[in-house]
This record gives sequence, structure tokens and C-alpha cells, in this order.
Amino acid sequence: MTLIAHISDLHISKSEFDEGILMDAITEINNLEPDMIILTGDITNNGYLVEFEQAKKYLEMFEAPLFAIPGNHDSRNIGYQTFEEIIGERSWKLTMDEEFTVIGLDSSSPDESRGHIGNPQHMWLEHQLDECVINENFTIVALHHHVVPIPQTGRERNVLSDAGDILKTLTTHEVDLVLSGHKHVSNIWKINDTLIVNAGSLCSTKLRGRNKNSYNVYNITDTEIEIFLNEVNGEKFLFGKYPRNEL
Repeated sequence: MTLIAHISDLHISKSEFDEGILMDAITEINNLEPDMIILTGDITNNGYLVEFEQAKKYLEMFEAPLFAIPGNHDSRNIGYQTFEEIIGERSWKLTMDEEFTVIGLDSSSPDESRGHIGNPQHMWLEHQLDECVINENFTIVALHHHVVPIPQTGRERNVLSDAGDILKTLTTHEVDLVLSGHKHVSNIWKINDTLIVNAGSLCSTKLRGRNKNSYNVYNITDTEIEIFLNEVNGEKFLFGKYPRNEL
């Protein structure tokens, strides 16, 4: 069994996040003892160095290995450079036990809200997914921007500009999980054999309606994927349960 915590959209800054909520979330997630934490962007609100330095102190409080990719807010004010200096590579590949692969993509563009993968990164992604298919790996792809519109988030403006091409690559390679953030709303779509899961905001004050700060938890066994939605200091419930793709 593999347990993954999926967090997103912290928006760490002077005014756009709740430090108390973040500290409570860190305690909750540490108590879960996940195998890894995947952070799908917008760690900061403005991409400033001081925000990244503040964020790093918080992220170091998580006890499980944490893997992050940038969001559009992180790439503001040359934050895409600061991200690499403070957090790490903006796109990456992780393989566990030669049978479990996580790929992180940078969907951000400097000083723009829209998402874009681009041809070079898309070609790299296809090559990595080809290997996953050959090796019959369980595969997760993480990126900040959503590839499919999310309900109850208002007018659609910031889906990936090359979403169609990326979605085709993800589904034809039968990627098991696609993890995103950006819209601050939790959601699950199932397209062919691919689960596309959006996380809410972990600790930002920028919430729609009565949505609460939350994070997702994935319990992956040999036969099924359980997705839990955990509200920080609130309700925790089974969000979805799906059979694993056949090898």
C-alpha cells in the first residue's frame, strides 16, 4: 500500500494565507505518516524571495518526503528562478521500487496566469510515459494547471493552452492519476482509465463560497485507489474509490 498526501495552493505571503490553518494541516498530515507529499504549485502568492524563504521553513516541518512543482503565482517576479534556488527543479521524475513513477511538470509561464506545457516538455513527458507503459508502472503526473475545466469555479480562463494535446498524451498512455491545483476547488474526473484529481487550497484565504481549506489523500493498493478529501480541522470523507488499471 502507498499513501500519498496531495496539497496545493498555499499562497504564502503577508496577507493571503492563514498560518494557523497551515500549522494544523502540517500536524494532521504528519500524523497520517504518508509515503510522500505532492505539492501542486502556488506555494507563494507573488513569487518573491522572502515568500519562498518563508515557505521553505514551513515545508521543512513536513516529515514525509515532499515533491513540488511551481504554479503561476510562483513564477511571478522571476519567481521561476527563485523556485529552483529555494525549492528545487521545476519538472522532475521520481521512480519508487521500479514500479511506481511520479512525474512533475511545470505548467507556469512567467507573469501569466494561464498554463502551458510547451513542445519540449511535452516531448519529454511522452518519452517518460512510454517507458512507464513498457515497464507497466503505476504512473502519476502532477502539474499546477487543470487539464479539464472544474465545476463551480466560475468562467473558465486558465486551463492549459495546450490542454487537448496533453490530455491525449495522458489518456493514451493510461496514466493512473493526474494531480492538479490552481482553482482552489476539489474535484475528480475519470476519462478513459485516467483519474484527474484537483485539490483545494491548503491554507489560502482565497476560497469560493463555503469551500474550506483542504487536502487530498490517496490510498493506493494492488487492486484499488481510494481518494479521501480532508478538510483542515474538519470533515474527512471518502471522495472516490476506483479499481486499479489492469496490467
